[in-house]
Amino acid sequence: MNTNTDKTIGSFVATDYRTASVFQKYGIDFCCKGGKTLAEVCQTKQLDSKELLNELTSITQAGNSLATNFTNWPLDLLVNYIQKIHHTYVVNNTEPLIQFLNKLCKVHGSNHPELFEINEQFMAAAGELAAHMKKEELILFPYVQKLQAAKESNRSLEQAGFGSVQNPIQVMMNEHEVEGDRFRKISELSSNYTPPADGCTTYRVAYAMLKEFEQDLHLHIHLENNILFPKAIELEKSLQHEAVS
Repeated sequence: MNTNTDKTIGSFVATDYRTASVFQKYGIDFCCKGGKTLAEVCQTKQLDSKELLNELTSITQAGNSLATNFTNWPLDLLVNYIQKIHHTYVVNNTEPLIQFLNKLCKVHGSNHPELFEINEQFMAAAGELAAHMKKEELILFPYVQKLQAAKESNRSLEQAGFGSVQNPIQVMMNEHEVEGDRFRKISELSSNYTPPADGCTTYRVAYAMLKEFEQDLHLHIHLENNILFPKAIELEKSLQHEAVS
């Protein structure tokens, strides 16, 4: 059995974020679908697993990684980072993008009708992400911080109203899947964020911002799906086991 091909895509990226560029090259979703093994995605996309592994090995051996190793962070620190960096990014960039896309629809919509669907998809994403982040900030993240505090102080774990942490995590992961699909649609509609020949400066800026927004969302979801959520589930189980032993 090849343990590398049985390794999940998300675990590759969790160990070294530079591998994300290899997966992106082949259109492999490492965030929302990071639970699939390398063997599974190679079979689905008809890729040579040995060649893909060689590329992954090559990029991880290319000097010291400058990427932050989030897997070693305590959960409360990771939660704060996600909120301050990625939640803030979404809040700060949503409204400017809405304004640009509305303008593009008015000016270029007659020649590029796909802009209306791109705008519709992004507006839906904006509303859903705002609600999604609030649920994390008000319900899930405070409980994860309590898990970390209980571990560090050797206190007993308080029972949450939602039962196991796996319950809100599953809801969040389902919502991540929806947004991942939505941005794949936006990418297709925009020809991978390539402005047309008659695109103005606003067109180019809007597409560049959309591409950056998607890239940030990929990292955002990766940190939660592949690092924060599994570690929170593991920590909760550990604390519950200690409580009954």
